[in-house]
This record gives sequence, C-alpha cells and structure tokens, in this order.
Amino acid sequence: MTQNTPSLSKYIDHTLLRPGAADHELKRVCDEAREFGFHSVCVYWDQVGQVAAWLVGSNVTPIAVVGFPGGEVPTALKVSETNTAIDKGAREIDMVIKRSLLKAGDDAGVVADIAAVVKAAGVYPVKVILEVSELTREEKIRACRLSVEAGAKFVKTSTGFSSSGATAEDVALMRETVGPKIGVKASGGIRSYEKAMEMIHAGASRLGLSASVEIVKGAQAQGTGY
Repeated sequence: MTQNTPSLSKYIDHTLLRPGAADHELKRVCDEAREFGFHSVCVYWDQVGQVAAWLVGSNVTPIAVVGFPGGEVPTALKVSETNTAIDKGAREIDMVIKRSLLKAGDDAGVVADIAAVVKAAGVYPVKVILEVSELTREEKIRACRLSVEAGAKFVKTSTGFSSSGATAEDVALMRETVGPKIGVKASGGIRSYEKAMEMIHAGASRLGLSASVEIVKGAQAQGTGY
C-alpha cells in the first residue's frame, strides 16, 4: 500500500452468503468486521436486520443481496426484498442482473430492472452483480454501461455461486468501461492476499471476500499492515 492508498481492510465487504448460515455465524462475521475494520458485512436480505443490529455503534456498513444468486426473479420481488432490507438497516444493496434479458438484447428491460432497485434503495448505493463467467466480452461491456445508465453506483463481477469468480482481466475491463467515478467490486474466488492485491491493482475499489480474516493476516505477514 502506498501512503495515499486506503488500507486493505477498507476495501473488504466481509461476506457470508452460505444458505442456512446460523445466527452465531452471522454474529462471528460482524465481530470480525469490527475487529479488523472491514468496510461492511454482506448477507442475504432477510438476515440483514439482525446484522445491522449487531453493527450498531461501529463504522461497518450492513449490505444485503437481493435477487440472489440467479437474478431471474421478477423485478417486483427484487424491489420488495430491497424495501425490506433498507427498512431493516441495509445501507448498500447488491443485486443480480437479469442475464436472460441481457442475452436477449433487451437493453431497456435490463435498465428497467436495475432502475427499479435503485429507486427502492433511495439514497443508498446499488451494486449490480454481472456474473462475468457467464458473459461474453461484449455482454460484459454492455452490462456495465446499462448498469451505469440505470443509476447503479457499482458493478460487481460475481456471486461466487457460478463456475468461476473474479479475474484481473474482467476487473480491468469493467474499470475501463465504467470510468473512474463508478465503483468496481471484485468477488468470487479471492482467497489470498496476493489475489486481493491483484484485483485492486486491476481497478477494483471493493472486494467481496469470505476469507477476509485470512487475507488480512496474509497482509500482516507480508509486513504491509491491513
């Protein structure tokens, strides 16, 4: 890290998206986020209320995923999940793009789906999960552009539930497409300090990690801090 680069921990959305995670596991990730100074904790929309309560008094942001992991649910359901999540304390929303519309060339439908969630989230930022492993290069570029057009504040590589996750090549393409003012979140398959730094150097402004603690301990072992 250079003097002008935020510490690695501030890039991290500490993530627990395993279906059926128990309350004690959710509490653990909240405690870890507080201890290591992570940016946020990211969980399912119906779990975020408890997480938000555990994070009161900290600088850690509660994040909820909606339309997750497939993205093909009706827009009205994504909006309902978003409304509930915001009411329960979510302060960022990670939504999954509707890839069937993207692949069908229905750009207006993609924008409408994202814009509805952006509207429901109000002042709170929305990240659009593209699931890049399922897209062609042209589709990745188009998905990024449509996300920005719809009002999203971030584009995100992956859910972590597909065939592969983030690559530096995809992060660099997304950063080139959206420019410097829109966030790029790399997620999926990032399990080492070296991989995390590769994503940041490629242009990621946020990292979705489940191995967050191990990664920041790797940063400590490298003598870089965290």
